[in-house]
Amino acid sequence: MKSKNPDAQHVGERSLSPEPESMQKYSDEVRERIAKKAYELYEQRGRQAERDVEDWLKAEELVRKEMNDLRAVPSLPK
Repeated sequence: MKSKNPDAQHVGERSLSPEPESMQKYSDEVRERIAKKAYELYEQRGRQAERDVEDWLKAEELVRKEMNDLRAVPSLPK
């Protein structure tokens, strides 16, 4: 039976992605930095469960800020 909702199939297809879309834009190195930072946040909160997404998003924000700060620092003359 065909669905009356033409978008129904597309919704299912989107959920088949192996990782969140926000993660697909990062290199393995950056993902590792975010994961480490998220784990640090998890430990700082006393290892409270079920806040992994919150920890990940905060870690992502912090790592991106660190990366932007590094880019903003002028390089020293050689």
